[in-house]
Amino acid sequence: MAMNPDATDFAADLSMLAWQLELGADEAIAEEPLNRYKLEAPPKPRPQSAQAPAAAAVAAQPAPAPAEPVVDSAAIAAACADLDSLRETISAFDGCALKQGARNTVFCDGNPAARVMVIGEAPGREEDRTGKPFVGRAGQLLDKMFAAIGLSRQGEGAGDSIYITNVMPWRPPQNRTPSTDEMAMMKPFLLRHIALAAPDYLVLMGNPATKTLLETEVGITRMRGQWGQVLGVPALPMFHPAYLLRTPAQKRAAWADLLSLKAKLEES
Repeated sequence: MAMNPDATDFAADLSMLAWQLELGADEAIAEEPLNRYKLEAPPKPRPQSAQAPAAAAVAAQPAPAPAEPVVDSAAIAAACADLDSLRETISAFDGCALKQGARNTVFCDGNPAARVMVIGEAPGREEDRTGKPFVGRAGQLLDKMFAAIGLSRQGEGAGDSIYITNVMPWRPPQNRTPSTDEMAMMKPFLLRHIALAAPDYLVLMGNPATKTLLETEVGITRMRGQWGQVLGVPALPMFHPAYLLRTPAQKRAAWADLLSLKAKLEES
C-alpha cells in the first residue's frame, strides 16, 4: 500500500516540532510567517549632492559597539541574608541565558540544617520538570548511596539528613555540560548558598562541581576520595551517580568515598 505523502510530511513536521520543544522553544516569535525566499526590490539610488563625500566619510566610520551590561553576581549574592532571599534572588536573576530555556529554577531539596551538603552539576529533564535536584535515575541511585550510611534527604535531624543543590539552577539544552562562563556567573550564588546553609561537610558530585569549587583542572577520576576545602568546609569529590549508572565498576570506589564521609561524621 502506498503511503500518503501528506501523512509523511505531517510526521516529519511533528518530529521537527518535538525536537524544537526539546531545545526549549515554546512560542513563535513572529505573528505571521516570513518568506525568506522572496526577493526584495533593490532600493533606488539616492541623488548625489555637494555634501555626499562628507556624508559618505561619516557613514564609513564604524558605529561604536553597544556596551554589554556588566552583571555583578557576587554583589547580588552577597546581599542575600538567608536561604529564602537567596532562592528568590536566583529565581529573579536574568544574567544567565540558561534561564530562558528552562521550565523551573532548581534551588534545593532535603534538610537545610543537614551536616552534609551535596552539590551536583545541573538539572536534567526530570529535575527541570519538577523543580528539584536529583529526582531521575541518578537521583534514585544517590538516595540509595546515602541511605547505605544512614543519611536521607527526608531526614529530620541534622545528623541523619542531607541537603542537595547544584552548581547551575537551570537545565542546559540537551543536558550539555555547563560552560566555564556559565559556571563562573553562578559560582557566587553557590558560595553564598554554602555559607548560609553552613554544613559540616560538602560532597562534590562529578567534574563541574569539583572543578568549580576546588578551582582545579584535575579530573574527577584523580580527585575523587581526596578531601579538600571550600570556604573552610571539608569537601569530598565523588563520582556523579549518572556516571556510576554508565560505569557500574566504579561503584566500589564510590562506596569507599561514602565510608570516608561516614568516618568523618562519626569522628566529629
